[in-house]
Amino acid sequence: MTISMKAATLAVATACLIGLNTVAFAETTLRIGTVLAPDDPMGQGLDKFAAEVAKATGGEVVVEVFHNSQLGDTTEMLDQARAGAAIGTVTDVARLSEFVPSLAIMSAPFLFDTYEDADKFALSDAYLGWGDELAEKAGLVMLASNWYQGPRHALTQKPISGPADLAGVRMRTIGAPIWIETIRAMGAEPTPMPWGEVYSGLQLGTLDAAEAQPTAIRGAKLYEVIKNVTKTGHIQLVTALVVSADAFNQLSDEHKKIVRDLAVENGRFASNLTIDMGDEALADVEAAGVTISEVDLTPFKEAVKPVYEKLNLTAEADMVHKVLGR
Repeated sequence: MTISMKAATLAVATACLIGLNTVAFAETTLRIGTVLAPDDPMGQGLDKFAAEVAKATGGEVVVEVFHNSQLGDTTEMLDQARAGAAIGTVTDVARLSEFVPSLAIMSAPFLFDTYEDADKFALSDAYLGWGDELAEKAGLVMLASNWYQGPRHALTQKPISGPADLAGVRMRTIGAPIWIETIRAMGAEPTPMPWGEVYSGLQLGTLDAAEAQPTAIRGAKLYEVIKNVTKTGHIQLVTALVVSADAFNQLSDEHKKIVRDLAVENGRFASNLTIDMGDEALADVEAAGVTISEVDLTPFKEAVKPVYEKLNLTAEADMVHKVLGR
């Protein structure tokens, strides 16, 4: 063999080895976005999730976290994920009911009494079956649906004591039927709007009111543009960590299990932070000059009862009660 032939053979062999090494150490990168601040429990949970995924997979799966709507609003991130981008987000499950209507039950009014109830139902066979259906119909994989963001309360400029006080009030809510119909049943005028625009909407008067959980009220500094928080707790905001099915299916079975298990584990971590920080967040909001009020929930609970039948969710509600042993 001539020197030139030897050189060529060596070059081919080297290229093959480089190719093999590239495959062996290839990284799968998932970009997870959130509309919330880094110090929000969801943000802290995602950062911890990213670190633990990297450690457990030896760096072969990389999770990059983007806070404060850096990748867009929640709907925009879901659209990107459905289009096949290696993107995910933490989303209220009701947004996904467009593809699997039964999923709206996770955001139904006055349904879950505690986080533990929601966590238990999110791991039930019935719920996981809806998750499989979501992957088939929408190209989205729910890694875990136990990321609890807290009870949603009414944020207004005037005090409220019942549904009648919300008549004509333009209240920002999430643009999914269960949220819209709940807010309408409570007496307000539902006004869907991206979360990143809520502060300016309240400041400029485009909105009269909003509804949000304690940590988000503090994180978005909404205490600067509202006067009252009424503790309605009308919806327990249970959210899901969702990623593109195309990206998830590129993972090995071993890595899929690691990612799913850590998503559930860190969902509980973030949720417990939410619970621990909730009272502290409301105390900070009150210290900023906002009036925090308790209210008789009976009129609100009565007002939203027709929402279940209107959205054909009575069977799903019965299923929740069955799983929880009620």
